Amino acid sequence: MNIIIALFTAYILGSIPTSYIMGKLIKGIDIRDFGSGNVGATNALRILGTKVGVFTLIIDIGKGFLAVNIARIIIEDPTDLIMILTGLFAILGHIFTIFLKFKGGKGVATSAGVFIALVPVPIAIALFVFIITVWLSKFVSLGSILAAFTLFISELIINIRNSFTKIEILIFTFIITLFIIIRHKANIQRLINGNENKISFKKK
Repeated sequence: MNIIIALFTAYILGSIPTSYIMGKLIKGIDIRDFGSGNVGATNALRILGTKVGVFTLIIDIGKGFLAVNIARIIIEDPTDLIMILTGLFAILGHIFTIFLKFKGGKGVATSAGVFIALVPVPIAIALFVFIITVWLSKFVSLGSILAAFTLFISELIINIRNSFTKIEILIFTFIITLFIIIRHKANIQRLINGNENKISFKKK
């Protein structure tokens, strides 16, 4: 029963559409009608400004982090698989939010929160790559893709060194990395064509 409660809570937590709520509260708009139309931190930053965008990013990361730790709190000695499932439900909640007819964001920020709780060292390396890439290129999509790839490679190296003792987490990392890349298919095409939107850190 506690496992079911953890999974349900994780999905509802992940489903909270932070950027949509901030758009309504700050500007009285539906953020889906502006910019990329995506309910994620990047579009919030682009439409609502840097401060709101960063706040949205922190909340979306927090959703994934909190979901995994809820499992640790309410389930006695949870296995890696249980924590992975809890994190997955939070990510699915963000991507397919029940509050917006199952149309949400791309899941990058919430995935980051999940991996901060599961594998802090690989995600720290991935976040460093993300920050440097976005800072130099101004492409959040490129930063997200490279960060996801870095996360997988880092976790793979750790598993090789530890004789694949965390194989479940490695498989989960691969699946999420692949899913993030697929979710950015349109962005990848725009990057190739040279017409991908750059991010601006100006106040709104």
